[in-house]
Amino acid sequence: MKDQLIKIIPEFNLIQDAGLREKCLAVWEEGMKLGGWKPEDLKRMPFTLLIDPCPANMVEHTRGNVLCCVGMMEALDKVYGNRAPLKRDILVAGALLHDVGKLLEVEEKNGKFVKSRNGKLLRHPVSGACLAARHGLPDEILHIIANHSKEGDGMARTGEGVLLHHADFTNFELFK
Repeated sequence: MKDQLIKIIPEFNLIQDAGLREKCLAVWEEGMKLGGWKPEDLKRMPFTLLIDPCPANMVEHTRGNVLCCVGMMEALDKVYGNRAPLKRDILVAGALLHDVGKLLEVEEKNGKFVKSRNGKLLRHPVSGACLAARHGLPDEILHIIANHSKEGDGMARTGEGVLLHHADFTNFELFK
């Protein structure tokens, strides 16, 4: 399944640390297994249930967020250099995993995507951070996942967390 995930989300290869890349892939694999998803399902799964019909799928949203984050980081680095210290692998991993909890939050019933029982109990930032913790992801990445949405409002975010938060809302607001 790893090869299929890398094929549809080639941004996994932007993570330079091979061990971190493998952990991120393992999180996605477990989320898909627990949610009953196959890689091809991710291209049909809407990235949000808040927009109906949703014009972008889970793969597109994930890739869009990763590429926005990398672009913002490169622009900031070009202008500010090491005064804006951001860790590329942490940022990319956080962007790849920020919505992985949606694999547990959403299910397909009668051809329609709806909130699952798990999704009614736990929002995706919580379930995603739990999944990532089970695979030994660093706290900086758990922070990005757990705080990327409204759950993080009022809390301090790391630099990487700020970039992902704004990239995610940019990607959402485009379609709202």
